[in-house]
Amino acid sequence: MTYKKNRMSRIADKTLCLPTGMRSMVLSRIFGRVVPFLATSGLRFDEVSPQKMVVSLRNQRKIQNHIKGVHAAAMALLAETATGFVVGMNMPDNKLMLLKSMHVDYLKRAQGGMCAEATLSAEQIRSMHEQDKGDVTVSVRVTDESGEEPVRCKMIWAWVPQKRQ
Repeated sequence: MTYKKNRMSRIADKTLCLPTGMRSMVLSRIFGRVVPFLATSGLRFDEVSPQKMVVSLRNQRKIQNHIKGVHAAAMALLAETATGFVVGMNMPDNKLMLLKSMHVDYLKRAQGGMCAEATLSAEQIRSMHEQDKGDVTVSVRVTDESGEEPVRCKMIWAWVPQKRQ
């Protein structure tokens, strides 16, 4: 089933004609304007669709911890961003989305840069369109350059009507 496009998905659609690398750069800049904090961290939107969002982060000095790895807060930001933007691609414009819960377990030391892949099912997307209020647990997998999962995250996003009645 297809739903009416929202503001964020219309923005993403306008970049479909661009080559993949350029599309990623343009979307990263645009989404960095939507959420200014993202631009400071250097997050990169590698894959953008209503069902799947892939966001990456290079291990660079501005986001490092004391042992020159990706800082714990940057890892959480990566997971939160991937889950938030995949929800955002589907949230009707008349609803307000909010992070309800963020749980992050740090399992091992990360190696190099990181990538978060967040996905939604058709049923989850349908509930965002059909229910005035609700929440969704978004599946996210965060890996480092070795392909391992140094963190395990659980993100719950809620939505309410844009204007209270």
